Amino acid sequence: MNVCVMGLGYIGLPLAAVLARSGYKVLGVDIKPAVVRSIESGEIHGLEPPLGLLVIEAIRRGSLSLCDPVPHADVYILAVPTPLKKKKHQVDLSYVEKAVDSVAPRLRPGNLVIIESTVPVGTTEKMSRRLLELRPDLEREGKSLIFVAHCPERVLPGKILDEMVEVDRIVGGVDAGSTREAGDFYATFVRGSIHRTEARTAEMCKLAENASRDVAISFANELSMLCDKMGIDAANLIRLANHHPRVNIMDPGPGVGGHCIPVDPWFLVQSEPQGTDLIRTARKVNEKKTAWLLKRIEETISHFEKPVIACLGLAYKPEVADLRGSPAVSIVNSLCSQNRGDLRIVEPHIKDLPPVLAGFNCCRLVDLEEAIAEASVVALLTRHNSFEGIQARLPDGKIFIDPNGVVSPGWRRSGTEAAN
Repeated sequence: MNVCVMGLGYIGLPLAAVLARSGYKVLGVDIKPAVVRSIESGEIHGLEPPLGLLVIEAIRRGSLSLCDPVPHADVYILAVPTPLKKKKHQVDLSYVEKAVDSVAPRLRPGNLVIIESTVPVGTTEKMSRRLLELRPDLEREGKSLIFVAHCPERVLPGKILDEMVEVDRIVGGVDAGSTREAGDFYATFVRGSIHRTEARTAEMCKLAENASRDVAISFANELSMLCDKMGIDAANLIRLANHHPRVNIMDPGPGVGGHCIPVDPWFLVQSEPQGTDLIRTARKVNEKKTAWLLKRIEETISHFEKPVIACLGLAYKPEVADLRGSPAVSIVNSLCSQNRGDLRIVEPHIKDLPPVLAGFNCCRLVDLEEAIAEASVVALLTRHNSFEGIQARLPDGKIFIDPNGVVSPGWRRSGTEAAN
């Protein structure tokens, strides 16, 4: 059976590699020539290291081929971006629409089309109708001759290859036949359970999962800001509160990053603007936390005539190299743009600064020891394991700011004295 994967990014390429390893003949398509060239050369950046070896081996065996134009296949999987437009947090479905339009001429009766891209509720049904409008010959007596379904990805960066196989999948078709065919397909390579439903529920499930996490994080972030006003150590408070058997407050942070959690809740807000008060508020709170932490850093460095700031971590979460939507990158970019001092960036999971930061002369990527030695202020922006216990390791005279935005009093006194 031939499977065509449309979009070879963070989800599409690992999926193509997993399918090739599972015995399928996989045909990969991507509209970006640079992406295709990097895959062909084996230079796969920004994803977990085992993926590169898996892709190279699949290409060598001939189980994975890169194609242009879209080929004939038995199964088409759309794993293309669904970003937000810059204005009003509206989802941009143009990549999905273009993928559907490019697949349509190749379809034959019995083909299965699966959307893995995260989409607003109702999108799979719309794309199914779009396919039949483009190919009316694929409908007979009001019944579609192709199968269309949605199966949202559920992977954790850094563990994509494992979770793509081990984690349960939600499969929802536009009709019972589509649900059956899509569910049977995923059951051939997923060891987790396959939960079958209909398309709208499958779409809503992914959005609900990420909105739920966003709401939980927003409570922790709001609590950390509230504790700061009241002179309470938020980390200690949360530790104590979590001793209650039915309380599990998350750790606060500098905001929320990544591609999913800061984006997906807006799909729900767009669909039902008047019925998503909590979801919208959670998004605003998490965005506010990033601005609040930036202000805390700015207030702290104002004590120094020429501050040197060690920014520990750029990734949006611990132990990954993923910088997409990272609050840490946003904070560092703001400090550089306003020329607020010399920045020493420590990010053990990358070799070069991202383009958004690489052009600043005041910003350098260094190791942890150099950053601590040269900095007057140390801001922990991502809780990588290598930063564990960093506050206790700092020499006297350093100001330390943790992810709660708290400036530790003991450190602040010695730092202020040094500045004066």
